[in-house]
Amino acid sequence: MLEPFFNPHGVAVIGASRDPYKPGYGVVRNLAEIGYRGPVYPVNPAATDIMGYACYPSVADVPDPVDLAVVIVPAPSVVSTIEQCAGRGIGHIIVASGGFGETGPEGQRLEADLERVARKCGVRVVGPNCNGIIDTYTPISTAFTVGTPRSGDIGFVSQSGALCVILTDIASRTGSGFSRMVSLGNQVDVNEAEILTSLAGDPHTHVIAAYIEGVVDGRAFMRAAEEAARRKPVVAIKAGRSSGGAKAVTSHTGVLAGSAEAYAAAFRQSGVVQVDTMEGLFDCARALAWQPLPQGNRVALLTNAGGAGILAADALEAAGLRLASLSDETRGALRLILPAAASVDNPVDVLAGSGSGIYAIALNSLLADAAVDAVLVIVAPPQDWYLPTSVAEVIAEVASLHEKPVLASMMGLDPADKALAILSQRRIPNLAFPERAASTLAAMATRQQWLEAPVGSTLDLSDVESWRSAARVALDKGNLEGAVAAYGIALPPGRLTSDTDSAVQAAKEIGYPVALKLVSAEVSHKSDVGGVALDVGDEAEVRAAFSRIVEAGGSSGPGVTVEGVLVQKMLAGGQEVIVGVRRDPQFGPLVLVGSGGVEVELMRDVAVGIAPLTRVQAEDMLDATQAGMRLKGWRGVPPGDRDAVLEAMMRLAQAACDFPAISELEINPLYVFPKGQGALAVDVRGVLE
Repeated sequence: MLEPFFNPHGVAVIGASRDPYKPGYGVVRNLAEIGYRGPVYPVNPAATDIMGYACYPSVADVPDPVDLAVVIVPAPSVVSTIEQCAGRGIGHIIVASGGFGETGPEGQRLEADLERVARKCGVRVVGPNCNGIIDTYTPISTAFTVGTPRSGDIGFVSQSGALCVILTDIASRTGSGFSRMVSLGNQVDVNEAEILTSLAGDPHTHVIAAYIEGVVDGRAFMRAAEEAARRKPVVAIKAGRSSGGAKAVTSHTGVLAGSAEAYAAAFRQSGVVQVDTMEGLFDCARALAWQPLPQGNRVALLTNAGGAGILAADALEAAGLRLASLSDETRGALRLILPAAASVDNPVDVLAGSGSGIYAIALNSLLADAAVDAVLVIVAPPQDWYLPTSVAEVIAEVASLHEKPVLASMMGLDPADKALAILSQRRIPNLAFPERAASTLAAMATRQQWLEAPVGSTLDLSDVESWRSAARVALDKGNLEGAVAAYGIALPPGRLTSDTDSAVQAAKEIGYPVALKLVSAEVSHKSDVGGVALDVGDEAEVRAAFSRIVEAGGSSGPGVTVEGVLVQKMLAGGQEVIVGVRRDPQFGPLVLVGSGGVEVELMRDVAVGIAPLTRVQAEDMLDATQAGMRLKGWRGVPPGDRDAVLEAMMRLAQAACDFPAISELEINPLYVFPKGQGALAVDVRGVLE
């Protein structure tokens, strides 16, 4: 129950100050300036009143009604203050004070004490180290910084209080507003997942924007994000996108599936639109709140500047969109109104001399074309023959007649220009440059695609208990190949040998040609140390290769134990793919797929998802890679068995979910035969905890 944070019956400000330069004054000031209609109780034993509000010596002296406290006292006093609030019956507390986990060991100890006491007392806490909560419809502001956003339809949740201030300023200059703003701080209790759920249920919030540094519980976040995204758009920027997985060098998967990839996969699977900049976050939030979603990726460009149109076309294509092919009827209608030198193809260039009337007719023609899913209107800096306000009016008026998204890029105008105010009032997003508009339209198309995508079926788990039983036996022995086989991923014919004679016998029984591979727990990448021999065609070659591999393994480093040499059937006529899993501290097992072989890290052709996978999710991942394109058939190479790859991805993902001891596990290569002929896990490596 988080509603008292947004709509309390009464607010106690503990640590309120009469000094206008202190945060304790700022909270009281903001409650007064936003027009909070409930009682405000400043708690300050040294003052009689602050801004006309009577002060109280302690929270125990505060009268009813009060169900929210804002605590802004020194960090060492916060825990005792929480206990006093709980004793007074206040169940919701915002701790604005800093000096906790963000400051080092002592702060971390204080934060742990705060968490423990909050749980013991049964109170809900936002913070510490946060800038409070704003609801522009209650209205209430428990922030201590200067500035209050205007009312709007964007809900913003942030782990940075400063960014709330920055976005408030940006919104005020663009005619936009917020429904709620939540600064979470260190998230000792209330976290981003709970706030997402709260914003999803808020009738004034039409789109949710989020600044995320890290999540407390990755799986809980994904559940909350998907539930919210089914109801309204969610846009997020992830800060600190360093690849924590780069420290894990035991497998390719550990290197290629790091922290940034994990968050991107979590966002994608949960329906969260990820952006890379704060500018992009604000652009997308406005567009998703104000405009309908495009029903496809076909965009028409309407411009009076040829160069700007070309740049926009380049940006659209780079963002995964395409220029719409205009119908003959549309081009004919445009020819009737445009100058002879104008372009009636897409981009439609009405030339510099055209005014608002030309824009109106041209925009209406483009929006009426069934081949157009969205329109971007570009207006170069104004000339003497038209007023920017008149063009803004016709853009807004014509757009209101159609159920297709329209974005504007009226360039070169002062942010305070009346034309931009008109666009904002009529809910037409204006982007200062066409490239920004292209990325915003791409984000809108991404959301539409996610909403339309089938959920997809999961793996048939009717035999999962028998899989687990066999895999458990194999893993207890450190036998990764056995665990993979237990989950129904086939291995090529092969045998572990301990001497040249047994290797020769194995090769004869398997059938030439064969491959020989070093088996050693200390050597992950066998080819790097000369531990692999391919296309071995007879007995003499087997003996020579065996000796060479054993020698290479023994000299590859101190402490290396050669367990033997694996003799496998040499495969031909297929394609090499990598499939792997890695355990992420926030989201659990990640799944990776892409182009396999010895150059996998060089190519970095991979897609990452969160396990377990539905078939649709597995297909999306595979289709996002060059490996997936090749498996469909590429320049004379016959199509590979995609179904076998998808099945391997889903089965390996399930194994990682079933066995937390699997830290990393990869198949490289998964050798994929032509369509209908299956795939084999040629080389399996990994790390068990």
